Amino acid sequence: MVTETGAVMAHGPTVAREYGIPAVICVPAATERIRDGQLITVDGATGTVTLDS
Repeated sequence: MVTETGAVMAHGPTVAREYGIPAVICVPAATERIRDGQLITVDGATGTVTLDS
């Protein structure tokens, strides 16, 4: 899960933690940079989002 806004205790990150889904929050311009259907790699441990080609 990638969000542009939020906080560690917000709903999205809390649900991601509960289900073991990688999440990175507060990514500036995420909805402009990530296109529908584009493959991305989310590393919740390091807080990185990589746009795959």
